[in-house]
Amino acid sequence: MFTLGTILLVIESIAISHATAGFGAALAAFAAAFGIGKIGISAMESIARQPEAAGDIRSNMIVAAALIEGVAFFAIVVCFLILFV
Repeated sequence: MFTLGTILLVIESIAISHATAGFGAALAAFAAAFGIGKIGISAMESIARQPEAAGDIRSNMIVAAALIEGVAFFAIVVCFLILFV
């Protein structure tokens, strides 16, 4: 029915897809952390240059961080769907 080579090929393709999903989830988390870090750095520099605009800068920073976090969460969910479905 099935040869050993066919079974090993299927197992290997499953292992590769699992490794790729894990790598994708890690990459999404790293990219989100990097993006939010850049936003924080830029916001702190902007507040240091114009302290009177701190409220506006802070609110814009929170909105941008939330958008990045949402995209990263979506990417991680897609990777986990590939992993478990």
